[in-house]
Amino acid sequence: MSRTKFLSSTSNLLLTGQRKMQSSHRPCNLLCPVAPYAAAAPRPQQRPAHLLGTHRQRLLSPPRRHCEARFLSGMAPMATSSSPTANPQPFKLILGSSSVARKNILNEMGFEFQVMTADIDERSIRRKDPDELVMLLAEAKADAIMSRMNISDYQKEGDQPTLLITSDIVVVHEGIIREKPSSKEEARQFLKGYSGGHVSTVGGVVVTNLTTGKKLGSLDKAEVYFHDIPDEIIENLIDEGVVFRVAGGLLLEHPLVLPFVEAVVGSSDSVMGLSKDLANKLIHEALLA
Repeated sequence: MSRTKFLSSTSNLLLTGQRKMQSSHRPCNLLCPVAPYAAAAPRPQQRPAHLLGTHRQRLLSPPRRHCEARFLSGMAPMATSSSPTANPQPFKLILGSSSVARKNILNEMGFEFQVMTADIDERSIRRKDPDELVMLLAEAKADAIMSRMNISDYQKEGDQPTLLITSDIVVVHEGIIREKPSSKEEARQFLKGYSGGHVSTVGGVVVTNLTTGKKLGSLDKAEVYFHDIPDEIIENLIDEGVVFRVAGGLLLEHPLVLPFVEAVVGSSDSVMGLSKDLANKLIHEALLA
């Protein structure tokens, strides 16, 4: 396949994925455009001006802010599959994660992919800066997966390029990084802290072109505002056990959580573990690298 034809096919596929994201139906209110990649979230000490005094009310007019703000009560969980893309995918894609949410996000984007897991000790990598931490973890996952591969198999002339996408996310609450809770007591402390307040999420995404060896990465940030969460709901989430598998015990898409989410500043898919816009951007750039 000529480079011109390959780039044309790739652009068509990515545009198709973008149209799927734009046209997918979700029962929520899109109030303003999506934030730029890695746009800074509002200061944690202060609620955004457009949310002041609206603790239990829907917004009546769009906030003047370059971000996405959504009221998510009643929003359906993410789909688990998607219809095939109109054009054949001109590259192979590997998701370096076993996360169900990330699988669903790539499915929604229309990508075909296989899954490999890094199986690293994430707690052995420590940084105080959440931006630095998530990027180091995303890169470490990529390195761990690549160490088990015969990279020359992906560099044969004439073969389709192969991309590996890895990511990591942390929750930041009152300036403290929160990863997966390690006990019921810690999970309870996390969730009670979110009740009536808000948290920030910082996600790092790395896309590695295994054919060329080029690696690209970037950050995406979001912020979630909560109504008061009843103790009964918190205990049900802990008993269910799902909170122990996600950063900060934060499950935006969980049906027990959704009714108590007031608004999201940023994109909901970023909070769930993988920003669609950022993934699309990095995949496109990695194919050109």
